[in-house]
Amino acid sequence: MFRRTKSETDTTVPAEPQGKVGGKGRPTPSRKEAEAARKAAFKKPRNRKEASAIRRDKVRTERAKMQAAMQTGDDRYLPAADKGPVRRFARDYVDARYSVMEFALPVLLVVSLVGVVFSPQFPWLAGMVNLLFLFMILLIAADWFLLTSGLKKQVAIKFPNESAKGLGFYAVRRTMQMRRWRLPKPMVKRGEKPS
Repeated sequence: MFRRTKSETDTTVPAEPQGKVGGKGRPTPSRKEAEAARKAAFKKPRNRKEASAIRRDKVRTERAKMQAAMQTGDDRYLPAADKGPVRRFARDYVDARYSVMEFALPVLLVVSLVGVVFSPQFPWLAGMVNLLFLFMILLIAADWFLLTSGLKKQVAIKFPNESAKGLGFYAVRRTMQMRRWRLPKPMVKRGEKPS
């Protein structure tokens, strides 16, 4: 009743296999290879010496990634304190402007050295050094205020839903470093608008 006739069987032509669409592009590993790879992934160190060597290698690779990120600004491997678009904007904002705080340390060092060396010969120089110290402190305070208030305004405009907590101190800490020694490296030129 449901049997095929001999003529039906002879007329059907088997379909030729066509090229495989997709695929993984490599042969399936044998069971032995797959088990060896799985065991290698979960292999525990045999002793403390091996464990510490593995840990050192892992720390070394992470540190190398972090150092490269400090040079290139890659957000994935930066330290937690430098991650995120708000922190990047703050770095760009600081790096794009001239600041009194950036030059304060070298100036104060030279002034204090001059005061120590020449004040015994010129007693009036000690008073001038003190006045210059006071003037520099006032300039630093004014620059600090202008930097933090300007940065917070720009962040409120550009990132209205983000918190600016701790951003002022982050910017001031970056400003106190000389530009060439800042990490992560500056990505904008002076006078350039931060993006």
